[in-house]
Amino acid sequence: MRQTFNLLRTSGAALLLALTAGPARAAEMAAAPAAAASQTLLLWFLLGTLAVVILLIVLVVAMLVVRLRPQLRRLYELPTVRPTWSGRVLGLLVGDPALVRGEVRDEILDHDYDGIHEFDNDLPPWWKYSFYATIVFAIGYVSYYHLAQAGPLQGAEYAAEMQQAALFVSADADDPNQLTTYQPLTAPGDLSSGKSLFATNCAPCHGVNAEGKVGPNLTDEYWLHGGEVNHVYKTVKFGVQGKGMVAWKGKLSGKQILQVSSYVLSLQGSKPAGAKAPQGEKESPSQPTAKR
Repeated sequence: MRQTFNLLRTSGAALLLALTAGPARAAEMAAAPAAAASQTLLLWFLLGTLAVVILLIVLVVAMLVVRLRPQLRRLYELPTVRPTWSGRVLGLLVGDPALVRGEVRDEILDHDYDGIHEFDNDLPPWWKYSFYATIVFAIGYVSYYHLAQAGPLQGAEYAAEMQQAALFVSADADDPNQLTTYQPLTAPGDLSSGKSLFATNCAPCHGVNAEGKVGPNLTDEYWLHGGEVNHVYKTVKFGVQGKGMVAWKGKLSGKQILQVSSYVLSLQGSKPAGAKAPQGEKESPSQPTAKR
């Protein structure tokens, strides 16, 4: 009896703890977004305060420079101050841009070309400093990416971005990155339908016998976008942007696209008259033949 009572007391305590912990946990989860919002507001407040302080410092320095400009000018004219780096910085404050423009000596060299004289002036300091900065950047870039291999190169970054982009594309029949797994149609009826579709829609660019006109020759072993039936299907369905090959998705059904793709492959090796020169890479796709 006592064991039963102890078991009931333990279960009751656990249930009470769960009931009391549940609202507390819910309150904690509800307070989390409010705390995050408070931290964001505090961050923006601190950044705004810092910007105001920096602006005030700049204004105070500018006012001091304006009021003390005659004294700074006399200091800048001292022979021991003007050639130094700090003196050149001081020169910017009093209106002498030699620090960024350089010294223009206007010294003419002792030769000329067709009456054109050449001055012996140094490159502007800003140009030389920029050039030195590019050298430092190049050394750091090569050391980080090529020697230490601590970061991905452009090819690896591109591959990673393409993988991430593929996650946002639906893997269905309308996904251009999802290759189909069709087999070429070989029935005479399908090839006859494909021939009619080709004559109506494809012949103006590829020729009546697929010998190639504006578009490439489709009867040889060379392909620009793959000669396997699923690659041809993809090219017909989605087109090739910027190359004149329109997308037939929405104009032809999926079966019609497969029929015309199978018909195109049935023309392999037909060698029509006036065939266009090969384009693309050599490939030997499986050639469908009509069933007897």
